[in-house]
Amino acid sequence: MTLLTRPMRRLALHLLACLALLPGLVLAHSSSNSYLLVEQRGSALVLRADVNLRDIDLLFDLDRDRDGRVTWGEASARSIELQTWLDRELQLRSDSGRCRQVPTPLMASERADGFYLSAESAIECPGELAGLTLRYGLIFERDSLHRGLIRVQTDALQTSAVLSTDQPEVRLVPSSRADDGGIGSTLWRYITEGVWHIWIGLDHILFLLSLLLLAPLQRQRGWLLHWPARDALRSSLMDVVAVVTAFTVAHSITLALALTRVVEPPRAIVETLVALSVVLAALNNLMGWFALERWRMAFVFGLIHGFGFATALIDLNLPGSQLAVALGGFNLGVELGQLAIVAAFFPLAWWLRMTGFYRAVVVAGGSLVIAGIGTLWVLQRLGLIT
Repeated sequence: MTLLTRPMRRLALHLLACLALLPGLVLAHSSSNSYLLVEQRGSALVLRADVNLRDIDLLFDLDRDRDGRVTWGEASARSIELQTWLDRELQLRSDSGRCRQVPTPLMASERADGFYLSAESAIECPGELAGLTLRYGLIFERDSLHRGLIRVQTDALQTSAVLSTDQPEVRLVPSSRADDGGIGSTLWRYITEGVWHIWIGLDHILFLLSLLLLAPLQRQRGWLLHWPARDALRSSLMDVVAVVTAFTVAHSITLALALTRVVEPPRAIVETLVALSVVLAALNNLMGWFALERWRMAFVFGLIHGFGFATALIDLNLPGSQLAVALGGFNLGVELGQLAIVAAFFPLAWWLRMTGFYRAVVVAGGSLVIAGIGTLWVLQRLGLIT
């Protein structure tokens, strides 16, 4: 008796053919952030914007030689257009009117995720600095997931904010007023950012799904295609709870350690290890009887993912006076985000658990695809491919 009907075999082949789409998935994984800084330099107010050249390429098609990379030479050749774009889409206003921006020559800078266009402008604003409003719209036209992360450091202002398509404008208020805005507002802001981060972090999602794929099946000796479906819902749910709990405890530990500067591993190493965890979790599903306990994998690699969450949270410019609130809110948001993923996946997996389609296509085929995606991420983050 064959395990799969002909339509099921055809569907399995189609799923594996999705490997051809992996480069697009790799690019889709990368979060898109720009970093903005308003600071006081002597008597001058300066606005600095760092925007990833990869993101700018979406709008200006900078990669003229089609080698998959945007060089500073390709960007600087369009400097006049880029400066006009920056002036139009990045505006500061005081209560008395729009601030005048006096730009310096564009520069290039390097971060862990690539090269950035760095633009600085001296700002001349009418009226008081406490009435500043910043409007941002650099990448939103092509990437609705893009975020602008702004930090303000002046004598009058010490604050931070996150700009998005839903909130492209922020009023910069004095730090004393910002802190008095209430713990509730800070907590809610970081809860939403935690949910958002887990939903756009494809590496975290694929790692979690890899650990959940076998939950509806009863482990036995032999190849996983022969594993029977579980009859008791409770045993499957306990498996899911064990995985999610282990992952939660582990990443909470390292998230706290990283944010309190107890441990600060290099970002590039963390990102590579996160990608490697995706590969190993997916391949573990194909090991059959020799597979490791998934809750153990969730804990071990959850420690690595916690450092990954920390880098995202640090980028959001944590308010020093409410660090504990921001940390708790972000962590809660991550948990809510992953519970939503579990709630969407597990009922479908439970419904399909009796079928050969689930074992062969969803578990085996899906694990191969996930392992392939993770492998490309590892190679990309090691700089071996672009």
